[in-house]
Amino acid sequence: MAKITAQLVKELRERTGAGVMDAKKALVEVDGDMDKAVQYLRDKGMAKAAKKADRVAAEGLTGVYVDGNVAAITEVNSETDFVSSNDKFVNLVNAATKTIAEGKPANMEAAEELKMADGTTLAQSFVDATATIGEKIVLRRFALEEKTDDQEFGAYQHNGGQIGVITVLEGADAATAKHLAMHIAAMSPKVISPEELDDDFITDQLAVMNHKIDQDNESRALVNKKPLPHLVYGSEKQLSDEILAKAKEDIKAELKEEGKPEKIWDKIIPGKMQRFIDDNTQVDKQFAVLSQNYIMDDSKTVGEFLKEKGAKLVAFQRYEVGEGIEKKQEDFAAEVREQMK
Repeated sequence: MAKITAQLVKELRERTGAGVMDAKKALVEVDGDMDKAVQYLRDKGMAKAAKKADRVAAEGLTGVYVDGNVAAITEVNSETDFVSSNDKFVNLVNAATKTIAEGKPANMEAAEELKMADGTTLAQSFVDATATIGEKIVLRRFALEEKTDDQEFGAYQHNGGQIGVITVLEGADAATAKHLAMHIAAMSPKVISPEELDDDFITDQLAVMNHKIDQDNESRALVNKKPLPHLVYGSEKQLSDEILAKAKEDIKAELKEEGKPEKIWDKIIPGKMQRFIDDNTQVDKQFAVLSQNYIMDDSKTVGEFLKEKGAKLVAFQRYEVGEGIEKKQEDFAAEVREQMK
């Protein structure tokens, strides 16, 4: 039987990231054969990963990497936020994102076949990480953006990587591209312009907003305040020429009823029309980045800011860790009772 030296154990640990006892056990099982020990640990890792497959992994980090005219963004999940701050986990996120940016895979299946710097596939790297770290570790999603030489990437990660953003701008400098990425991180838009918003989505969001108004009105009633009206429209997509014309006529009727001299109506109507448009494009303002007030100067929209810069937002990607994942609700009392049996 081969002698299992400390140097052998160290070498195996460096190659696989395994713990001391796991590395030593693997070498003992294969009589000191390094390659077989690596495969032994890999097989063991796949078994561990399979046992953890049904667990919910909703914590983790985003990864952002720019490689020339290609940028990649990823979301890698773990089961706990404690693990997501682990150096091995952070290094895996960064390495996987770099590999995806350089490999430009067409889909997740192709991404998993990419080779990492150490020669293992991306898929195997996550299996190995699950075995080594002890939690389910998964590459949940990724996106690639490409630009021309005349365009700029903006890359930004917020809160230690909980949110990641990539922007592609035309006619802008790197600072503007990054500032817009920071805006998108904070304001969480879904699309670039209102035209991209789905009609059903607008209807659903209007219902949500009107429900909030109903809740506010309950509070207002307690202090005898006038109730707020429901929103009828939510997007400029819904404001047809006929609707705008009717709004203008309603404003004129209101001014006449108030006894305002007709000669000053032209000075009043534009402001009231803008107020009507602002009040009836709340879905745009929440979800379309060009319609949002720019966080670094809320006197203007993002669209107005970019116009001043002579710039155009071509594309963006925003990932937030765990969005859309239903997290498991732990019953700690039940867990303790189970352990006491």
